Amino acid sequence: MVSKEYLSTAQTLLRIAENITQDAASRLRALAEDYEQPARKADLAESARAPVPPGARGAGPRAAKSS
Repeated sequence: MVSKEYLSTAQTLLRIAENITQDAASRLRALAEDYEQPARKADLAESARAPVPPGARGAGPRAAKSS
């Protein structure tokens, strides 16, 4: 029957489309993870180089007791 052949073809195409989508999602996830670690390292490096704001210097609990 022709209708069964169309249905079979449609199911095959849908299965292939789903696999392609899952494969693309997996590749994008892996790519994002590859970028995530260097981004974290860069963020740590930037925060280590950042100047300390004037209000943050000596603002600990001992600074208030120094009188």
